[in-house]
Amino acid sequence: MTNLLSAFLPKIVLIFDFLLLFALVALIFKNSWGRQVTKWIGHHSLWLGLLLGLAAVLGSLFYSNVIGFPPCDLCWWQRVFIYPALPLFAVALYKKDRGVFKFVTTLSLLAIIVSLYNIYIQYGGDPLIPCSAASDCTKVYVDAFGFITIPFMALTTSVTLLLLAWANKIYENDSYTQ
Repeated sequence: MTNLLSAFLPKIVLIFDFLLLFALVALIFKNSWGRQVTKWIGHHSLWLGLLLGLAAVLGSLFYSNVIGFPPCDLCWWQRVFIYPALPLFAVALYKKDRGVFKFVTTLSLLAIIVSLYNIYIQYGGDPLIPCSAASDCTKVYVDAFGFITIPFMALTTSVTLLLLAWANKIYENDSYTQ
C-alpha cells in the first residue's frame, strides 16, 4: 500500500500541475474566456487553500514518517512556510475572513525562494548555504517524470497558494461580486 501511494503521489502532482497551468491561463484571460474559471476559483479560494494546506501537510508527513525520507534543512524551512496555511485557512473559513491571503502570500513567497534554491542545488548548483551533516539537501528521494521532486512539490504548493490569492483578489473586485 505504501509503495502504491508513493508511486501515485507524483502522478497526482503532475495532474495538479496541468490544472495549475490551466488556472494560470484562466487568470491571465480573466476578462474573456477565463472569467467563469477565475470567479469559481476566487469564490472557493478559502476551501481550496484549506485542502491544499492539508494535502501539503499530509504529503510531507507521509514521505518523512511513513516512507522514512529524512527531511533536509531546506525541507524543514519549506514546511515552516507552508504548514501554517492549514490552520490559517481553517480559522479563515470559520471566521469567513478572506484577509488570510495577506499572510499566506508572504509565507508562500518565502517557501518559493527556499524551494527554488533546493531545486537548484539538487540539480548540481553550488550550495550558497551549507546543510548540516545530518541531512543532505542535494539528495533526491523522489524523481518522477524527470522533474517532480519533493522540493518541486513544495514549489507547486506555494505557487498554487499565490494563484489562489490572486484569484481571491480578483473575486473580491466589485466587477465579480455585483
